[in-house]
Amino acid sequence: MTITQLTDNNFKEIVKASEIPVIVDFYADWCGPCKRIVPALEEIASEKADEVLVCKVDVDQSQGLANAFQVMSIPNVISFKNGELYKRVVGAVSKADLLALVE
Repeated sequence: MTITQLTDNNFKEIVKASEIPVIVDFYADWCGPCKRIVPALEEIASEKADEVLVCKVDVDQSQGLANAFQVMSIPNVISFKNGELYKRVVGAVSKADLLALVE
């Protein structure tokens, strides 16, 4: 399973329609801490493919989403359950911290 790239155009369609929890990583290509959590996100996407949908939002490309979810610093990882914001964690956190977003 790969990580799904979200944009202003497909966010609602994918996140609201998901029957499983969604982890959304708000990031930027120039952000060092954002790059540090990518391996953990990829592991979660692979290991928990049937249980969790892992997605990414480039805040430089999708400023509307960043504003809508009040993303002031990155990485900013938000989980959604039943299409609604569930939990949030900011910063380069561990895989365990990322998994805790959907527990």
